[in-house]
Amino acid sequence: MIWPLDDRKARGDDAERRAERWLTRQGLRLIERNHHCRAGEIDLIMDDQDSVVFVEVRARAARALVDAASSVTRTKQRRIVQAARHFLAGRRDLWQRACRFDVMAMDGDQSDTDIRWIRDAFRERE
Repeated sequence: MIWPLDDRKARGDDAERRAERWLTRQGLRLIERNHHCRAGEIDLIMDDQDSVVFVEVRARAARALVDAASSVTRTKQRRIVQAARHFLAGRRDLWQRACRFDVMAMDGDQSDTDIRWIRDAFRERE
């Protein structure tokens, strides 16, 4: 099923809020949400002790053809890495810290969403 644009935006915003709350309960601290640049967007940027964590939040309906985690393609990964570089270029206080790319995958309807936190889901490729 393809959601109307307004519904998809609302669903995505809700998923990002739920992911942020979930990660905060796991001990991470929000640095920034929805960092935009020409390369793309990073949904959440979190502080996890010694690491800066760039989080891609994906939500899919239970009947979707592709699950949430699988929808983070190599092309999407490259865009997230480029956006992360952009973010770090403006934050000299963070640029030497370890970085990690996580995915918060949510499959199912909002009432019964299964949240999967995939730590270190992909790595930067040169």
